[in-house]
Amino acid sequence: MAATDKGIVYEGAFGQQVADGPDVTPDTVYWIASMTKAITATACMQLVEQGKLSLDQAMGELLPELKAPRILTGFDSAGQPTLRPATRPITLRHLLTHTAGFVYSIWSEPMGQYEKATGTPFIGECKTAALLAPLMFEPGERWEYGINIDWVGRAVEAVSGQSLEIYFREHIFQPLGMADTGFLIGSAHKARVATMHNRKDGGVLEPTEFEMPQRPEFFMGGGALFSTPRDYMQFLQMLLHDGSFNGATVLQPATVATMRANHIGDLEVTTLKTVRPDLSNDANFFPGMSHKWGLSFDINTEEGPAGRSPGSLCWAGLFNTYFWIDPAKRVTGTIMTQLLPFADTEVMKLYAGFERGLYDALKSA
Repeated sequence: MAATDKGIVYEGAFGQQVADGPDVTPDTVYWIASMTKAITATACMQLVEQGKLSLDQAMGELLPELKAPRILTGFDSAGQPTLRPATRPITLRHLLTHTAGFVYSIWSEPMGQYEKATGTPFIGECKTAALLAPLMFEPGERWEYGINIDWVGRAVEAVSGQSLEIYFREHIFQPLGMADTGFLIGSAHKARVATMHNRKDGGVLEPTEFEMPQRPEFFMGGGALFSTPRDYMQFLQMLLHDGSFNGATVLQPATVATMRANHIGDLEVTTLKTVRPDLSNDANFFPGMSHKWGLSFDINTEEGPAGRSPGSLCWAGLFNTYFWIDPAKRVTGTIMTQLLPFADTEVMKLYAGFERGLYDALKSA
């Protein structure tokens, strides 16, 4: 799906929702994984607008588990982790920009080793113990993708007094008409879920059973929502329209402008180097280009190879769902598939072709 500031300009759906079943439609349900992050950041920034959160506040004051973070320094001769106290506090800005020191074990061998040595669950299991993983570096030292936005979700819950499921519904989904988005999936939505697939050797796609935990110990603000292309496009159009869409004001224009800005200074967004090839390939949307990070968005600093403007925003979900927002050309688009590993070569080609075709069509319109 794609839209300009004038409305939807393209909508296409291909394939079958399930084998020998109904065709995919723009209302087919997908697990959108880390495309959840932009929604959690939006909730957070609503509370920043209200003065209930501050970007540079020390999060240990609000979330005691973050008051004395520890950094993983290695492993002893018995294979047990060695840790030291961090010397800097973790701020909300660190969490929103993936500079706090938290990482994902999919792209970090030491964190994978830590999880095995300590029995710490992978974050996708939605178990609270996964949040208590150590940092890999001092807050503010570098950019590395991790469980940061899950902690932002906890901050939203702490300040609002509501679970993310309820907060999102009341403050984002209902105002934008996103009735097909949430953490807890009912029977009607389950019947519309696209089948998950794994890309096997030789390029064959093998169907597999999958569902995000439906009795989670916490609502994973970093990656557990289901949604549809039509629903998520409502959210993207809100951001394209500077915080307001279809009569609903979700954010103020100045807040959206803040979210679009570079918040990591001279630090760089780096390639996600996989240590779990069953879950992800190496991933970098702009190889060879300096790119930055806003408040939950990757920002390309030069024109993208398929047409997007410098300063555009993007991100993705583990199961090969992607979006971008181009504030300069007033364009936004999303592509949703449901397969692993992430950064699938064929999907990335399709994504680039979709983007290029869209911009070419808009030029000639």
